[in-house]
Amino acid sequence: MKTVRLAAETDFEGWREAARRLRVQRVEPARVVWTVDKAADPPGGGHERPFTAPRAFLGLARDVVLHRSDERFAVLYRLLWRLEATPELLRYDADPDVARARTLAREVDRAAQRMKAFTRFLPVDAAGGPPTHVAWFEPAHRVTERVAPFFARRFAGARFALLTPDVCVFWTGERQVLRPGIDPADAPREDQLVDYWRNLTRARSIPPYGAATETNVESMAEHQTRSEPPRRVVRAVRTALRDGSFESHAPTNLEEVSAGVDACRRCDLWRGATQGVAGEGPGTAPLMLVGEQPGDHEDVEGRPFVGPAGRMLDKALEAAGITRAETYVTNAVKHFKNEPRGKRRLHKTPEAGEVRACRWWLDAERRIVRPRVILALGATAAVSVFGRPMPIARSRGRAFALPDGAQGVVTYHPSYLLRVPDAAAKDAAFDAFLEDLRFACRLARQGAAA
Repeated sequence: MKTVRLAAETDFEGWREAARRLRVQRVEPARVVWTVDKAADPPGGGHERPFTAPRAFLGLARDVVLHRSDERFAVLYRLLWRLEATPELLRYDADPDVARARTLAREVDRAAQRMKAFTRFLPVDAAGGPPTHVAWFEPAHRVTERVAPFFARRFAGARFALLTPDVCVFWTGERQVLRPGIDPADAPREDQLVDYWRNLTRARSIPPYGAATETNVESMAEHQTRSEPPRRVVRAVRTALRDGSFESHAPTNLEEVSAGVDACRRCDLWRGATQGVAGEGPGTAPLMLVGEQPGDHEDVEGRPFVGPAGRMLDKALEAAGITRAETYVTNAVKHFKNEPRGKRRLHKTPEAGEVRACRWWLDAERRIVRPRVILALGATAAVSVFGRPMPIARSRGRAFALPDGAQGVVTYHPSYLLRVPDAAAKDAAFDAFLEDLRFACRLARQGAAA
């Protein structure tokens, strides 16, 4: 088995040289492991059988290496290995390796386009130096250096700083300077970005841009102001989760759940959301309420059930004699799935794969809170809680045993009550919802008394 250690996550030239040497040594793809490690060099070897890859393959490979997938180098080497025997391989779009490489390349291209479209630069004017534009962006893939020339052309000689987790790009108006990326846990929110940059330059008694190009950007962490969740928790969780290795860092408390949800990349819903929204309530609540997903209000405020459906839920809880202190309120899906329509963002129902991906977080909340009763609000929540569809009308008023020892109850989502058009039907639906809340609460209190 050959292990190839590349110098960086986007080390295309290192991969190209290693792949060329492996190819002439006739090392089969199954015998190669690709890793990133600055400590070692690519495998050596002679060039007794030179092999020239098609130009189209090299263009494809330059895109694929920017993807965050751990398989990218192996996919490319399998293609390179097969190209000698089948020079026209890249024309066969149905081939699994070709299809996978093109998929990775398309996702990289989409990430680059999104970065161009959605990066927002804010002007910073400070005494002692020329104006600077500063932006923070977290791209889906490692496309920052690829996109940077676009912003250099766009600013037409003006200075800018583009901060990302992978690399920070500073444009002096004449040349590009690269510095290490910033940990997302230390990055400012958009409303803090201007003050963050000014505080940095004032703290170091430097002009607002020039000296920053000569300093290690990681030192910006000293001036960050975020405090909740604690920085140590956010940094630890983000570091563990950044490349998708979620199972290696199971949260042990609700602080870690909150930080992890905001950093979650298990599915693509984070791309269209403002932030992840974890549950809220006491860590020993006997009753857990599970909704579908955050809405527009929840997405902005970062708290569950604070919009119209939340107000309906509060009204019902009060009528049922239940206090919020008795409940832990969360959602099956932690990011707001929406479709922009002008200035509005319209709700979209999460797909089954998105619900499955986010169930990992709900399971963590259940494991930490250990509720006696879980009330699923609506069909999506029921699928997440029970692992299968539960017809609401036929399942209401019954308790179902769950594998973790809790009891599961099903009812309507509060938003359903808002959509019922007829006044009499709306009253009947509210009464049914109230009945289910009381039933779940009695079960939870009985368990506590026992």
